[in-house]
Amino acid sequence: MNIVLIGYRGTGKSTVGRLLGARLGRELVSTDAEIVRRAQRTIPEIVAQEGWDYFRDLESEICRELAARDLLVIDTGGGAILREQNVEALKKNGTLFWLTASVETIVKRIGGDNQRPSLTGTKSFVDEIQDVLRERTPKYQAAADHIITTDDRSINQLVETLLTLV
Repeated sequence: MNIVLIGYRGTGKSTVGRLLGARLGRELVSTDAEIVRRAQRTIPEIVAQEGWDYFRDLESEICRELAARDLLVIDTGGGAILREQNVEALKKNGTLFWLTASVETIVKRIGGDNQRPSLTGTKSFVDEIQDVLRERTPKYQAAADHIITTDDRSINQLVETLLTLV
């Protein structure tokens, strides 16, 4: 059974995933890192050259492949839940943990991240986060087996919480 981390960027998926994988002796696989590796381009380059649909198609392919493996910690991209087929595939052999954080926490954590293209194009950084969260929250809720709030909690506390739920 895989442990699958879902949630918006900046909620702690990658950091929690690294420590959780190390603690459990499991391989950590990031869907975004796998997309970059396969495409041999950054995510902004992929989106600029091929568009979001192409990126999402790569993401879906990787979700299917990872779901067929076992005993992984999977760090999904924030939009993986946008396609129901991804959620269905990941749930077949995985437990989905939705990591959440407030907009303020997300802004603090990812304010300098330039490895992601804008999702909305013209909005301010904070407005974009709020709008995307408003759109995705019902999808995260529907997909999640467990919800873990990451605001004001250490990585060790978060990993301990996850370990009690696994």
